[in-house]
Amino acid sequence: MQDSPEAPDHQNVSSPETETSSTDTNQATNQTSGGGESPMRPAPKSPREAIQPERVPEPPVRSRHARNPFVVFFNFLLTFAVLAVLACGDLLYWGKTEFDSKGPLAQETTIIVAPGSGLETITNTLDRSGVVDQAWIFIGGVWLYKNTDRLKAGEYVFPVGVSMRGVMDMLVEGKAVLHSITIPEGWTNAQIVDRVNKHPILVGDLTEMPREGALLPETYKFTRGTTQQEIIDRMRHAQEKVLAEIWARRSEGLPIKTPEELVILASIVEKETGRADERPRVAGVFVNRLKKGWRLESDPTILYGLHGGEAWQRSRTLLKSEKEAPNRYNTYQIRGLPPGPIANPGRKAMEAVANPSRTEEMFFVADGRGGHLFAKTLEEHQRNVKRWREVEKGRRDAAAAAEKADEAVAAGEVRPEAKPANGAAQDAAS
Repeated sequence: MQDSPEAPDHQNVSSPETETSSTDTNQATNQTSGGGESPMRPAPKSPREAIQPERVPEPPVRSRHARNPFVVFFNFLLTFAVLAVLACGDLLYWGKTEFDSKGPLAQETTIIVAPGSGLETITNTLDRSGVVDQAWIFIGGVWLYKNTDRLKAGEYVFPVGVSMRGVMDMLVEGKAVLHSITIPEGWTNAQIVDRVNKHPILVGDLTEMPREGALLPETYKFTRGTTQQEIIDRMRHAQEKVLAEIWARRSEGLPIKTPEELVILASIVEKETGRADERPRVAGVFVNRLKKGWRLESDPTILYGLHGGEAWQRSRTLLKSEKEAPNRYNTYQIRGLPPGPIANPGRKAMEAVANPSRTEEMFFVADGRGGHLFAKTLEEHQRNVKRWREVEKGRRDAAAAAEKADEAVAAGEVRPEAKPANGAAQDAAS
């Protein structure tokens, strides 16, 4: 068999079409690589060459604007501002948490904030007393809540574990310890001033003395640091307010022309009876007497004319000579009202005068049991007076008997159990 002619090696022969296609591919690759700037990597000639890395392209040239110093500085400021805002937010959140959290106080503590104290002074006092333990947070919290100038002076009792917010709220709302002073109805200015002067909490001195009848008897609450003059001023303002309200609601046809005259008559009513149910009735008797032009004939007016504001601190027994002595307050001698109040009447006495009982009664006298007997006529009144005198005589006799019994016991003449009881003697006198 004859050998065939040797076939051409198709792997090494390429057609014109193949060459053309390869040329186009190379051109496209060159264009893609940047127009010939980075030539296509030649085919490796050995396995070692195949694993070698390609040459890394050069980094792009930075923009001329990016290298501008102003842009660089602005970027720094922007970055710093963002970080600062984040830090401040975290700080505020932490501070608010501490401000609202339970405080360090382990036991109830009383703190006195003096008048005129500023935020820093108050904070130092709270810090020294253990009420707060982070003074700068308390100052910052008060400042952020805009309460710097709203903290009130006074005496405060802080509970265990009170938060800084709780402390601030108490100081802003003025929830201080309240003290009190009570002025009984019918007291004179001399008695009121004496009580105010002796009060252990009130400070300062009185710079202005009020006129008689200008103060309203009442219980007044106040905080530590309140002055004596401030309390007196509150009493005066309270009296002015109450008197204006009562005067506006008074009955028509009263024989009193001004609010001042109402206070004068109310002070007499106040000293005549301590029973609330009798005040309108006593006021009605005085109103009837004023309408008819009669003298009021009130014993307390004589006492005040004789002793002034100290009248009720003395014996109330009147002598005939005292009734007859010249005295511009003596309503047994003068007609109408005395020149001024004889005490500071309470609200109820003033209301009784403004709206007295509608009665025809013209007289009253004590009944010996804390009340009074009322009468329309002089004859009826005289019988009541006689009864009252009998009661008084019985009391005097009982007191004398008790005194003699005490003397007998002291002398050993009788045994103590034989002594009559005071209650039994008073019952017999009644």
